[in-house]
Amino acid sequence: MEGAVMVGRGPTGAGVLVLSILVIILTAEGCRAQKGDGCGPTVLGPTSGTLSSLGYPGPYPNNTVCEWEISVPPGTRIHFCFAELDIDDGDCQVNYLRLYNGIGPTRSEIAKYCGLNVKVNKLIESAGNQITVQFMSGRHHTGRGFYLSYSTTEHTDLITCLHKGSDFPEAEFSKYCPAGCLTSTEEVSGTIPTGYRESSPLCLAAVHAGVVSNAVGGRIHVVSSKGIPQYKGTLANNVTSTGGTLSNSLFTFRTNGCYGTLGLGSGGVADSQISASSVWEWNDVAGQVSVWAPSGARLNKAGLPWAPSHNDQHQWLQVDLKRQKRITGITSTGSTLREYPYYVSAYRVLFSHDGERWLRYKEANSTQDMIFQGNINYQDEVRNNFIPPIEARYLRINPTWWQQRIAIKVELLGCQVSSARKAMEPRMFPPPRFTPRPAATKRPRTFSKTTPPPDIRNTTMPPLTGKDVALAAVLVPVLVMVLTALILLVVCAWHWRSRKKSSEGTYDLPHWNRTDWWKSMKQLLPSKMVEVEDSVRYSSSEVGRLTARGAVPRLHAEPAEYAEPLVSGVTTLGPRSTFKPDESPDPSYSDPDLYDAPISPDVYHAYAEPLPASGAEYATPIVVDMGRHLSGAAPATLLLARTDGSQSAYDTPKTATGHDPTYQVPQCGTNRAEGGA
Repeated sequence: MEGAVMVGRGPTGAGVLVLSILVIILTAEGCRAQKGDGCGPTVLGPTSGTLSSLGYPGPYPNNTVCEWEISVPPGTRIHFCFAELDIDDGDCQVNYLRLYNGIGPTRSEIAKYCGLNVKVNKLIESAGNQITVQFMSGRHHTGRGFYLSYSTTEHTDLITCLHKGSDFPEAEFSKYCPAGCLTSTEEVSGTIPTGYRESSPLCLAAVHAGVVSNAVGGRIHVVSSKGIPQYKGTLANNVTSTGGTLSNSLFTFRTNGCYGTLGLGSGGVADSQISASSVWEWNDVAGQVSVWAPSGARLNKAGLPWAPSHNDQHQWLQVDLKRQKRITGITSTGSTLREYPYYVSAYRVLFSHDGERWLRYKEANSTQDMIFQGNINYQDEVRNNFIPPIEARYLRINPTWWQQRIAIKVELLGCQVSSARKAMEPRMFPPPRFTPRPAATKRPRTFSKTTPPPDIRNTTMPPLTGKDVALAAVLVPVLVMVLTALILLVVCAWHWRSRKKSSEGTYDLPHWNRTDWWKSMKQLLPSKMVEVEDSVRYSSSEVGRLTARGAVPRLHAEPAEYAEPLVSGVTTLGPRSTFKPDESPDPSYSDPDLYDAPISPDVYHAYAEPLPASGAEYATPIVVDMGRHLSGAAPATLLLARTDGSQSAYDTPKTATGHDPTYQVPQCGTNRAEGGA
């Protein structure tokens, strides 16, 4: 058995590595060794791992060498995926990276790399289950070294620790993350269940979310969706994520859903189910006794937390869940009290089925106790996930490091265990080593006093099956056509209504006398288009007969309407006349009949104002049918008035021959008879 160095990522944020060195005892099927003075942060797992040069991502030192000997289970092979390769090419005899098939003197070279910013886009595959990686550096002036990942060849979708969510445009996809991504210096922004910014590295975010283990790696199922305005930063699984503002998109992870709370914060676990090795009691200034009891160790509960009477590594806090449950994680805070800034910064976890025989939790592929990162202050929450999960009834928290004194509040994460999977002894589930996690697993049933597990999967963009894709391909065009038709219909209706309102504002037909309007409009049309029944015709014989009878038809005019006279070629007149009234009539004049008032020979008719020489204005004459006149006779328009012997006024309309446009006022009866002849 041989050792390898694991470098963890500290809680101080992105870009800062804290060398928390853990010695991993490896089996014969695991990795062999690393040796030399040029080895950078490295994790060599049994089926996957991560390697880098010393100082990465900064420049690597001069005159160093490092060799990694890697073995995977027999019958499998290894392939490599390069995240970065940047080696000074000034002298490739002493500055290079080499890959060999096999270990020891019988090894054979696969490839040799030397050059700045070299892109290796394909996976480099070994011929067997053993491989040697050799990095040599001589004197050089530039270069960042290298950073790569490896796994067994069954994971064809292997990615590196530097791949980000924005590198994959798919809405949902699955990738394999190698072990050791805590060696990455990239920043993670966000947390679960809200999601991570698309600029976050996928595998490091998966470690933060508790989806995969840094020591083992594993498969991730990623769902992308629209970004959110604000991202929250938290500390989880030795990864500190930062806050952030709005981004175009985010990603989350699909899980089996076993991340609900187990009842400490909600009260589902009674006070009698929480016990401790000891309790701190003391008298305050007022003489009152303050008891820091185990019942205060509930996350988000106001008041004093649990604190033991002694501060040593033999103290513990115990929770009895009453039945065997699957425990997937733990969330903790310090005292949450400003006047008592106490917290636990590191702890162990023990578990038991009967409360008598206790087992310590160990990380996968290791015989060493797992020491969990605790809180870094007295108020912020810190989450740690158990990969593999624990199945047990009792769980103990054993503080190993604290600030001032031990004080803690906790909440357990997990779910119920189905009856088919219950066992008589507590156990840890080993992670799948060669088979990918199924896309969907059956969600366990929940019982009373246990909060339902949240589904970390982002449901804003559900996965699409083949049938769903076909159905969407049909429905989307149909919906687009329907929406387009509705929009066109609304636009047409709005346009028609606007035109209708415009026409009503101009003519306002509903408020007019439609008959009078039409008759007025027909005066503007040529005479042949005017209907016979809508006009009044007078012949010379009819005029005489009407004069003898004293029945003269009266034409009524509405002073608000005026129309230009139709002169040339017009032989008919409608029943309405639109003579313009005098704008300033004589105040002494008063006649109730608009047309029966006598007119003196030396003045014009008050309602037949002559048109100026510039053209027709507002007077529409009464036209008398001259159909019975002889050919060549000059037509005249007769204005009928009373037959009481007074002077009658006749207007001669303007002709087309260029004569004086002023209307002529003929003399009395004798002249009229001559005109009729």
